Amino acid sequence: ERTCLDLCLALAGLLLQEMTMAGLHELRFTEEKPLLRGQDAELENSDVFLSTVDADWKEHDIETPYGLLHVVIRGSPKGNRPAILTYHDVGLNHKLCFNTFFNYEDMQEITKHFVVCHVDAPGQQAGASQFPQGYQYPSMDQLAAMLPSVVQHFGFKYVIGIGVGAGAYVLAKFALIFPDLVEGLVLMNIDPNGKGWIDWAAAKLSGLTSTLPDIVLSHLFSQEELMNNTELVQSYRQQIGSVVNQFNLQLFLNMYNGRRDLDINRPGTVPNAKTLRCPVMLVVGDNAPAEEGVVECNSKLDPTNTTFLKVGCSAHSALSLQPGKLTEAFKYFLQGMGYSECWTWVGAGVVPSASMTRLARSRTASLTSASSVDGTRPRACTHSESTEAMGQINHTMEVSC
Repeated sequence: ERTCLDLCLALAGLLLQEMTMAGLHELRFTEEKPLLRGQDAELENSDVFLSTVDADWKEHDIETPYGLLHVVIRGSPKGNRPAILTYHDVGLNHKLCFNTFFNYEDMQEITKHFVVCHVDAPGQQAGASQFPQGYQYPSMDQLAAMLPSVVQHFGFKYVIGIGVGAGAYVLAKFALIFPDLVEGLVLMNIDPNGKGWIDWAAAKLSGLTSTLPDIVLSHLFSQEELMNNTELVQSYRQQIGSVVNQFNLQLFLNMYNGRRDLDINRPGTVPNAKTLRCPVMLVVGDNAPAEEGVVECNSKLDPTNTTFLKVGCSAHSALSLQPGKLTEAFKYFLQGMGYSECWTWVGAGVVPSASMTRLARSRTASLTSASSVDGTRPRACTHSESTEAMGQINHTMEVSC
């Protein structure tokens, strides 16, 4: 009887073990089911991926004269080499705007030579507390004036800024007010013009008939991309409505829509003309909402240190879907400022792709004094030196997506 009882208990244990393992297999199968196409695609590329590689990123809340700034930083200052400082567009934060671009393999090859600093506009970071009713959001000028506190806090000597849309405007204003802190700028979708009363009235009417995410999407993407309702557009719509606090977003959007003209003019066109003194790469998408503004900004900058890059899709699509093209352009931009030692193939006989040849020629023309490996700041090259070295310089190019 005892032997029979033991046998029954053993069989029951084996049966329970099989049921448990079956349940575990069923649970594991459910967890591994892929995300539906068109849903959370960008979240998969950003938050999920970053959770495995984000150990080196440190979050900080920096006190500034106009409130706290949330900043995420990787690395530490390397000699006299500048930091790469980013500023995102309206409706986004540093993750939604720049994750795919900075996680791209070739971009990481560049950034390992620089400290990288992502700045979130006040209240726009994921999980931000909602501002109280009556809170006065900083103006665009004040947002720019917050950045020296970040530079000072981390001991940066100067920065290379990468900004998109509203972030590009903030960085351009920062460079105008504090030119000695900015060594170079990549400005995507920058609109240097303030809104007139007709634009203001149209924005007010749109606010009555459209949701906040849809208003932001019309700022981020071309009408063609919106009509096609691509997976990227669907992903952005979902995340704009869920990741960023809507009350805080509305305050940021209102302040951006109320911006004044960026007071710049090409040197020599008006007395005491103000312009950006550092090398600038302007980027805009074909038929993008900001296309006219970027073209006008290009006309107001010094042509000897400005590169105009037009991509065949919106800048946000390029950042998310074609990061390799923007990375290659950024490499040549850095090469023009003398940082060619930051990747191994530059100057090693590798021929750039055909789409980048013109940009390589225009940026390489200014490379007469490369910085040393320890980060010595390069000497700026004059236009006459560039012309003698390379002949006629073309600072405009197009890249298809």
